[in-house]
Amino acid sequence: MKQAYYIGMLTLAITLLISCNKKEEKPQQPNILFIAVDDLRPDLACYGNTYIKSPNLDQLAQEGALFTNHFTNIPTCGASRHSMLTGRYPASSKDITNHATEYAFHNNKSLTKPETFIAKLRQGGYHTVGIGKISHATDGYIYKYTEQPSHKRELPNSWDELLFDYGKWGTGWNAFFGYASGENRQSLNKEVEPYEMGNVEDDGYIDGITANLAIKKLGQLKNEKKPFFLAVGFFKPHLPFNAPKKYWDLYDRDKLPISQNPNIPKDINNASLHNSNEFNLYHCGDEHLDLSNQASIAYAKKLHHAYYACISYVDQQIGKVLLELKKQGLDKNTIIVVWGDHGWHLGDQHVWGKHTLFENALRSTLIIKDPRSAQKGITVSNIVESVDLYPTICELSNISEPKEMDGETLVPLINGKNKRNKNIAYGYFNKGITLRTKQHRLIKYYREEKPDIELYDHTTDPLEDQNIASQNRELIAKLLPILEKGNTGLYK
Repeated sequence: MKQAYYIGMLTLAITLLISCNKKEEKPQQPNILFIAVDDLRPDLACYGNTYIKSPNLDQLAQEGALFTNHFTNIPTCGASRHSMLTGRYPASSKDITNHATEYAFHNNKSLTKPETFIAKLRQGGYHTVGIGKISHATDGYIYKYTEQPSHKRELPNSWDELLFDYGKWGTGWNAFFGYASGENRQSLNKEVEPYEMGNVEDDGYIDGITANLAIKKLGQLKNEKKPFFLAVGFFKPHLPFNAPKKYWDLYDRDKLPISQNPNIPKDINNASLHNSNEFNLYHCGDEHLDLSNQASIAYAKKLHHAYYACISYVDQQIGKVLLELKKQGLDKNTIIVVWGDHGWHLGDQHVWGKHTLFENALRSTLIIKDPRSAQKGITVSNIVESVDLYPTICELSNISEPKEMDGETLVPLINGKNKRNKNIAYGYFNKGITLRTKQHRLIKYYREEKPDIELYDHTTDPLEDQNIASQNRELIAKLLPILEKGNTGLYK
């Protein structure tokens, strides 16, 4: 008996010794499919739009987490993406331009930390692939609208692979502003309409080609030994609102609504808005639209029709990619993120475009599906912002996040737990900063034009039609210190 006892104790001791010396196994890292969509405001059926046809994104929302109060930090493409990729608020005037990423990284030889969360993933063992517009550059390379593609990467340290098929347009920027004929806004000297109903198949415009390229790459990544991060950037519904005819045919224009808040808000200065200059770069529009010229009902319906057709077109391309992910058996271990880089005024507040600090320009689409989560089809109403994606993706991929983060992880919300310290969002543009809380939007402009303070109550005025700052001095005094905490040196 004693011998058996001693043998048992020895066996236990050896087992414990081996267990102590054995290296702790690292949790399996999931793949990540990150889909960026240009100018996609939350005009989807899953967000309550009963007119839009967006079945693929709606299905994704039913399988994951739909964020109904997600706000981008800067309402312009390049700066919004730069802030999201770095997890930081803008700290200088360069950070709110479309060239923010180029200024920060391309010629910066003194970087001591990963330039973006993509570079962080790459350092952590991920194979990173970029297709299309993820930072500001349409194909990841720096060159001007009318130039040929260069070899200068906008993110020199983030990608293992950068892929793009220029199709009949020849360059990324030509494809971005491309028409079905193979011409583009530049080649036609802007003498073009801001929309097109093309008699073409899906690959008659660039997003169809991008979807095909992503599908092909997924077949290759299936055999990749490393976990992969695949980023796919779709162009529509960015101007011009061009989509194949079959997506226009999904809608009865006469039944489509137009903006519920088409008028300039009361008690503001017009300096808070703009004259739809980007829209007016398309010289052959039916009407010239600015703060003095409101769209007719007929033209407003046509533009809504065009924008909706583009959403349905890009929804179908996303659906193709998601279907391939499933066909390849990758869906069980692939986190999916669909992110709109900012919103868009569809005639709201008399504006056609982004570039304001109003809800319409800052609120955008965000859907996250983690197949490992027990929570499916949840709606998250918390106020979140794009800088939150960096720490979120780090946590989901079991990679430590940098200490210098302005964002806060969304993982508790994805898992159905309302455990977050932050419930506010900041926005920056047009010499101003905005603070969005659950109930209010406060805007402070650092300019000469008055009034330079605006306040909107979203419980009584969700469309932001009435500036009530002059009647709420005590509330503003409470909110202004919180807003100023977001002033990271941009305005002094």
